[in-house]
Amino acid sequence: MLVNRPIDEQDRPAPSRPQGGGRRRYGDREVPAAIIFVATSGGTWRQLPPSFGPSGPTAHRRFPEWSHARVWANLHRLALDGLLGTRGKLDWSAARSTR
Repeated sequence: MLVNRPIDEQDRPAPSRPQGGGRRRYGDREVPAAIIFVATSGGTWRQLPPSFGPSGPTAHRRFPEWSHARVWANLHRLALDGLLGTRGKLDWSAARSTR
């Protein structure tokens, strides 16, 4: 027998996913290639080929986030360290910090 009563919060089913919807966030491994492609090709964010995965607006949104977090500076230093530093050809003691 059905009872006519208001639905309590406890009676409501839990949402199957958090509200807000949208697509899943692209992983941090998928976006750098897209950003580097746009930066080196001279194209615009909207011209990013779909084969990269994330859309142009997604890559565009991540670029300043990562710039602010110094991701690019850290990657640059890691690349230089890997290419030259491990061979003893780069002396970091003379490098000046911009912080």
